[in-house]
Amino acid sequence: MTLDEPGWHCGAMTIHNSSIRSICVYCGSRPGRDPAYIAAGRALGRAIAANGLRLVYGGGTKGIMGAVAAGVLAEGGHVTGIIPEFLVDMEATRHSLGQLNELIVTADMHERKHKMFERADAFVTLPGGIGTLEEIVEIMTWAQLGRHEKPMVFANVCGFWKPMLDLITHMREEGFVHTGHKVQPLVIDDIEAVVPAIMDRWNELGWLKGDEEVIARL
Repeated sequence: MTLDEPGWHCGAMTIHNSSIRSICVYCGSRPGRDPAYIAAGRALGRAIAANGLRLVYGGGTKGIMGAVAAGVLAEGGHVTGIIPEFLVDMEATRHSLGQLNELIVTADMHERKHKMFERADAFVTLPGGIGTLEEIVEIMTWAQLGRHEKPMVFANVCGFWKPMLDLITHMREEGFVHTGHKVQPLVIDDIEAVVPAIMDRWNELGWLKGDEEVIARL
């Protein structure tokens, strides 16, 4: 899988884990208008692999999704793609999917999202559309409800997520984010700082809720 790389400028049971193992990335299946988005995706993928972590993502091999996977694979990292059957030909090609280390084809979006959650120790959101927004908002909702404490990151490439972050601030100020202390996503402008920040947050927490029990209560 090869992609051009333009220059980028802009809970009850507790399991003790000594290190983070995987990062789930949410992002668009399209490249977007700014070449910085694709470049950021590829750079994030390379950083994930360089730190010995696995990528869990939506399985697409086009757009920013493809760039992230390509970055991981270029560094010899491990990629797990999780995609519903009906999206295989929309967000990927059958040939390119064969290059992933692990491919899980689900029956629907609901199953896809749960499997992504189960396999991820942290979540990063790159630029994307409504589907990307829905994915990270659901993860934030589960955090607000006390269903997980996994690190969450908005990779704010070229200020892409500023309107969303402003909306979250507005909701909090108007009294609708009632457990805001549980919803503390990191906002990082520099893509190279994303993985180190996640690892720091992981070390600060020192533990995670047991995934199996969390899923059972969602």
